[in-house]
Amino acid sequence: MGEEMKGTPEETELMVVDKMEKMEKGSDSPPPSSPVKFYGWKAMPYIIGNETFEKLGTLGTSSNLLVYLTSVFHIKSVDAATLLNAFNGTTSFAPIIGAFLSDAYLGRYATLAVSSISSLLGMLILTLTSVISGLHPHECKVGETCEKASPGQMAMLFASFAFLVVGAGGIRPCSMPFGADQFDPNSESGKRGINSFFNWYYFSFTFAMMISATVIIYVQSEVSWSIGLALPAILMFVACVFYFLGSKIYVKVLPEGSPFTSIVEVFVAAFNKRSLKQPKDPNQDLFDPPHQSSLVTKLYHTEQFRFLDKAAIVTSSDEIKPNGYPVSAWKLCSVQQVEEVKCLMRIIPVWSTGVIYYLAVVQQSTYVILASLQSDRHLGPHFEIPAASFTVFAMLAQTIWIPIYDRLLVPKLRKMTGKDEPISLLQRMGIGIFLSMIAMVVSALVEVKRRNTANNHPTLGVNPMGGAISSMSSLWMVPQLALLGLSEAFNLISQIEFYYKEFPEHMRSVAGALAFLNLAFGNYLSGFLVTIVHKTTGAEGRKNWLSQDLNKGRLDLFYWVIAGIGAFNMIYFIVCARWYRFKGSRQMVKESN
Repeated sequence: MGEEMKGTPEETELMVVDKMEKMEKGSDSPPPSSPVKFYGWKAMPYIIGNETFEKLGTLGTSSNLLVYLTSVFHIKSVDAATLLNAFNGTTSFAPIIGAFLSDAYLGRYATLAVSSISSLLGMLILTLTSVISGLHPHECKVGETCEKASPGQMAMLFASFAFLVVGAGGIRPCSMPFGADQFDPNSESGKRGINSFFNWYYFSFTFAMMISATVIIYVQSEVSWSIGLALPAILMFVACVFYFLGSKIYVKVLPEGSPFTSIVEVFVAAFNKRSLKQPKDPNQDLFDPPHQSSLVTKLYHTEQFRFLDKAAIVTSSDEIKPNGYPVSAWKLCSVQQVEEVKCLMRIIPVWSTGVIYYLAVVQQSTYVILASLQSDRHLGPHFEIPAASFTVFAMLAQTIWIPIYDRLLVPKLRKMTGKDEPISLLQRMGIGIFLSMIAMVVSALVEVKRRNTANNHPTLGVNPMGGAISSMSSLWMVPQLALLGLSEAFNLISQIEFYYKEFPEHMRSVAGALAFLNLAFGNYLSGFLVTIVHKTTGAEGRKNWLSQDLNKGRLDLFYWVIAGIGAFNMIYFIVCARWYRFKGSRQMVKESN
């Protein structure tokens, strides 16, 4: 079950230190190897258990926040959507900082430990805002003027958000790599274990999302906010217990220094040598010492971004040590360093399309919920679907489609095309962007039907925010959510795989955080767009598209704007995809030669 190298039983906490990359930074001799015991699957109950309960806790807390802010803290829907976009954006931006701190200073084990405790504290504080009556505004009935939250109450709310952000910043970029660290990457059984771990990781993530979007949200909406928020906090405590129980058998990789340093070195060296002429023969004239890393793939010179090549030009002032490496990497960089930076620069345009793509995806956690609150959510006479649970339809679409695509469609396409990857990563990402655009068009059409039904037919009462409830079934929203789910199945999963394959190997923790950075900027962009539309359309007595009562607004036009932005993004993505050159592809080598 567990893959291991030779070692004594006492070597359960030995850490992987001084990897081969340190030779590229100037070490005069290879570092001594440390015997490491890999427990493999024996460590997985603790890691998978921690991951499952952590996701149940964090997703159970965040999935229903919009309803909590509007119904308990009496925050206006537009302000709540903007606040939630900012919170989700910051939560998704934090993993970049967490990845940097983990790689450079703390290591993944310590980062996960601190982050798990921080998430637990955030959930406890958020639970207290519901349990203690003095920490939230007094309850108000329909038709009454609701009391606003006091500065002290908002301070407690923001304190819980701050702890949750710190927790997400460490857990998101480190949990998956930390699990993979427990397997021996140099053995066949270890490689199979890593692949299986990723499958189990995705399964636990999907399972947690489904439970959070159904059971926990139902308790919060229909039973009690106090119990509904206490449940995630208890689950997060269990996650912490699971994590620390396995401490003695974990492989704990020590921090090796941030890859960002090498990136900055290339730009500094290239800038200092900007006056030099480009070499006539880059393959002969640039500094390219022997590649000694067993972990990082050797990259050869490419023609794109030639101005960076100047960082690898050897001048009379550059000093080289006896081992063949420069005295100062700030003055002279290797071709390998330069090409790693080029990899990142090639990825940036493709990555930027994901920011605009998420503008459509994040609507399922904001205005889809608000629209469902003003629709008929009944399934039969006695059961009403909680508004925040509608995201489960997007998850179901993903869960159903992925095995169909992987087990049925791909094998047939392989036979037809003769290719191992019949639909490329970039093609799948493009399909996802197209589907998100179609989802916004469908959303606009469904919203017109919902609003017309509310304004021209008998309604079903008034929702807590004061808007009449349309008699249109909220199940009309399922197609747009299913399209968004399929969109994520194509784009999001392909994004993660794309970054993982195209980033240099020693930067993969940063690659894991890059998808969350996309989501962060997507949330910020959504919040910015909501603010602009709200202030522009509601000025000088005009009809506000995003009115507190959606029946008096034009949410459909807001969706059409996002669809139009998506059409522009589709064209931009096609341009970026045609320009992109995959790492180590034949086309790149041909162009270089």
